Amino acid sequence: MPNDMPLNSLGFAKAPKDTRVVVAMSGGVDSSVVAADLAQQGYDVVGITLQLYDHGAALAKKGACCAGRDIHDARRVAEDLNFPHYVLDYETKFREAVIDDFAESYLAGATPVPCIRCNERVKFKDLLQTAKDLDADCMATGHYIQRKDGPLGAELHMAADHQRDQSYFLFSTSPEQLGYLRFPLGHLTSKAETRTLAIKYGLGVADKPDSQDICFVPDGNYAAVIKKLHPGSAQPGDIVDFQGNFLGRHDGIIHYTIGQRRGLGIGGLIDPIYVVRLDIDLKQVIVGPKEMLATRQVPLREVNWLGDEPLMSKAEWKIAAKVRSTRPPKDAILRPISDTEAVVELMMAEEGVAPGQACVFYDPNSSRVLGGGWITRG
Repeated sequence: MPNDMPLNSLGFAKAPKDTRVVVAMSGGVDSSVVAADLAQQGYDVVGITLQLYDHGAALAKKGACCAGRDIHDARRVAEDLNFPHYVLDYETKFREAVIDDFAESYLAGATPVPCIRCNERVKFKDLLQTAKDLDADCMATGHYIQRKDGPLGAELHMAADHQRDQSYFLFSTSPEQLGYLRFPLGHLTSKAETRTLAIKYGLGVADKPDSQDICFVPDGNYAAVIKKLHPGSAQPGDIVDFQGNFLGRHDGIIHYTIGQRRGLGIGGLIDPIYVVRLDIDLKQVIVGPKEMLATRQVPLREVNWLGDEPLMSKAEWKIAAKVRSTRPPKDAILRPISDTEAVVELMMAEEGVAPGQACVFYDPNSSRVLGGGWITRG
């Protein structure tokens, strides 16, 4: 018999009460609002919170918070709205897939983006499989990004609120994952709307501030975490200019990133200088004037393509490219080398493009995300 029932808000032709949705709950206001809203609509909601890290272990501090507050907040929302909530211990998976990768990338002179790896390797892989094991029809998160049904399947689009858009961190989402995921907040036009919904549903996290730092680096001190994981990694070396002239000493390359200006410890120079390159083999921090940071050619690996036509079906694609999460997309040309390698040519040079970061592709004529790749050394 044909199913004439209209689609519910999650896109299924059945009643909300017959639609099971796993909500990834971080304990913050965004995912709590997603869970509350879906529960109020009558969906069969199951909340899951991942215990990913231990701040005390990461920073070698006794009594440091170990994400207990976030787990408590998520559990409280579930209790108040009467849906089941589970806490899964993913510490080992998270350490191996995200923290170790982060540390090794830094030690190799790159500037990694662990939040992307977490989505790619933990939340949208292991957690997504757990949702399927629970017979859920889909998994919902509090990310600010939109999933739209296109003629050839689900498409990824920027959030309606471009100030909160998180597409940069979700470029590696595969078409298969996208078919199963839902992002109920992507259409909202401001964070104020989210907090208004939190108040409407009586959530205790309505005024909870947004987290600003990488979760396992709560104080922003990357080097401390890396030294804890890799004792002896902060080996001293020379700071030199681009001609190899000695300018000073440093106490470990892990303390520096491409584009850094402050904290170089070099005085007596007339013009400001920036970190332009890190030489791991020679243990050198190479510095130079700001114009040396300008880049137009961006080589990429691990490309994830979300376009309708195969990536290799064209020699080049006109795109808009974002090379930092805080910068708007700029006009560019994407030239594929293989299904997973490409070079992006920026029409206007960008400063501080660093290996280990992501370059994300957008349709220049719409809000659609076309994928992205990891920036590598040319």
